[in-house]
Amino acid sequence: MSGRIKIVMDDGESAEAGPGDFIRVAPGHDAWVIGDEPCVAVDWTGYGDYAKPPSA
Repeated sequence: MSGRIKIVMDDGESAEAGPGDFIRVAPGHDAWVIGDEPCVAVDWTGYGDYAKPPSA
């Protein structure tokens, strides 16, 4: 919706996304905002298990 974000996967693959982009980001990544504008995005998947430890 606004701003830009950089995503880097654990294997080193990287991408950037911004307004109008549609992306799918698999587990195993780090991400941060690029520039001074806040990054506002809509994420509608994955929150059921967000930040939960893996099942034993």
